[in-house]
Amino acid sequence: MSGLLHGMRVVEGSAFVAIPLAGMTLAQIGAEVIRVDRPGGGLDAARWPVTAAGQSLFWAGMNKGKKSIAIDLTTERGQELMAELVTAPGEEAGLYLTNLPIRGMAYASLAARRPDLVMVTLAGDRHGGPQVDYTVNPAVGFPVATGAEGSDAPTAHVLPAWDCIAGNLAATALLAAERRRLRTGAGDHVKLALKDVAAAMLGHLGIIGEVAVNGVDRPKYGNALYGAYGQDFACADGGRIMVIGLTSRQWRVLLKATETEAAIAALEARIGESLKPEAARFRHRAAITELLAPWFAARSAAEAGAALQAAGATWGPFRSFAQALAEDPDLSPDNPMFRMLDQPGIGAYPVPASPLACAGAGRPDPRPAPLLGQHSEEILADVLRLPAGAIGALFDDGVVAGR
Repeated sequence: MSGLLHGMRVVEGSAFVAIPLAGMTLAQIGAEVIRVDRPGGGLDAARWPVTAAGQSLFWAGMNKGKKSIAIDLTTERGQELMAELVTAPGEEAGLYLTNLPIRGMAYASLAARRPDLVMVTLAGDRHGGPQVDYTVNPAVGFPVATGAEGSDAPTAHVLPAWDCIAGNLAATALLAAERRRLRTGAGDHVKLALKDVAAAMLGHLGIIGEVAVNGVDRPKYGNALYGAYGQDFACADGGRIMVIGLTSRQWRVLLKATETEAAIAALEARIGESLKPEAARFRHRAAITELLAPWFAARSAAEAGAALQAAGATWGPFRSFAQALAEDPDLSPDNPMFRMLDQPGIGAYPVPASPLACAGAGRPDPRPAPLLGQHSEEILADVLRLPAGAIGALFDDGVVAGR
């Protein structure tokens, strides 16, 4: 194994998106990440999408490059094993990521064993209540502002955005606390709440200020780009294209590509306002769209895309997941980030490594997700230094399981 974090060992007790993503992010840049699951599999062991045989493609995606140990955490011996694993000695060990309330894994009891323990805990909300992306997102307002203009129905997004952001924040938190430990020798317990992640982003994006200062509750704008010009267009063959005119350059290039410079100049004369400012383009988006739409309607999506690309415009086609995989070389091994990988129990398909391309440390190739309990014996022997007889007894007693 190579990468930026080569030599670091992280223990993960997790399920679903955020913390598995945090562990996988660290594993992809070189950390040894040990995921602890119960012998029958964790809560996300069968999470959709799954293959025809019921193998979870989600689980395989979120656990690439990790090691797996299966421990019966309902037993006192199982809880003791996990505590020993989390607090095992080593300068680059003693790092724990979790979003699960596991008996015996409270920070105070673990820190009593290893005072320099770094533990990152993700909760649902700051009160310790249960939340998931699909409850947090509607609570903070995004579905009400998403969807067709004029529609009253809220539209929840498919992407679990808060989980994705929280996962990367959890990885960042662990690295930051580990860096502090290297300087001071002190451990830390970093707490993070999924709803706080969403609430913080609401503030970072200016939306809280928009309501509190301006008194504006943002309505739905369909596919328009809020505050500037961006719009989707239907092409002659039924394909759709999104174009962006956010910056001055993007705006000029878009008009040149669509041959609408003269028409836009006439519009400016008619309304008595320059469309160079972003806000003006947003206010007059309907009139702009009416002028641009015939250019797209007269061309296929491929023809329009080629002309936009040649002009250096900022644009993108609307695709389904299947179309994107079939048509976009960035989702294939043509992209150095991807490799064809044979995942045990599933087969070969394109799998991404880390998006980080490091000039010095390189980008390690993606590695398969482990089978459940695949590394149980190895971890007991190499990390906990248990003798063969003790390991055999743990298997015999059902405290641990292998693949």
